[in-house]
Amino acid sequence: MAYHFTCEHLTKRFDTGDVKTVTLQDINLRFEHGDFISIIGPSGSGKSTLLSLIGTLDRPTEGTLLFNDEPISTLSAKQLADFRFENIGFIFQQFHLIPTLTALENIMSPLFGRKVDYDVHERALELLKEVGLADKVDSLPSQLSGGQQQRVAVARALIHLPKWLLADEPTGNLDTHTGDVIFDLLIRLNRENGCGVLFVTHDPELADRANRKIEMRDGQVVAMSDVHHA
Repeated sequence: MAYHFTCEHLTKRFDTGDVKTVTLQDINLRFEHGDFISIIGPSGSGKSTLLSLIGTLDRPTEGTLLFNDEPISTLSAKQLADFRFENIGFIFQQFHLIPTLTALENIMSPLFGRKVDYDVHERALELLKEVGLADKVDSLPSQLSGGQQQRVAVARALIHLPKWLLADEPTGNLDTHTGDVIFDLLIRLNRENGCGVLFVTHDPELADRANRKIEMRDGQVVAMSDVHHA
């Protein structure tokens, strides 16, 4: 089954007293399962806001978000939490690892309190190996480099085999080489696991390595293109 998102006239406004700020305006997009899509634009262009709406971390002021042609903006908070758990893995610029947990425990943390039909410990060990950190099972975040922490964060996002990975500037806090390692890892996961990837970045070179590129400015999509690789 294909798992696709459709944005219909998505608009997001924030009211701060007398001032109304429009961060997204009339976004109409469709994201196909298995796509690797970069979203690029200057700071304040609405990239992260769009990602949080698609990831159901926020609700649109106007418009509809559909998943497999079913509206999801109207789901209850609990239904949305279940939807995210079943379908989406998040990777952020800040690693958001729990400092008192080991690398292995951090990867398992999204499943705390959840019933699943697989061995969580075994799955987490496999993911640590997949991101090249099999020797860091018992390491705390403070004992890991920035790139290693981000690889743990990627493994954590994959623990429940999401249909989509939403990555918000995941290489923003890393040096160029380490950022390339993380990006290559996401490309490999996209190709081998078939999960869709939405990748927010301000780096034109990384954006051009996706299959499709969306350019944003002032809360609007100004260009959308397929990227052809040599």
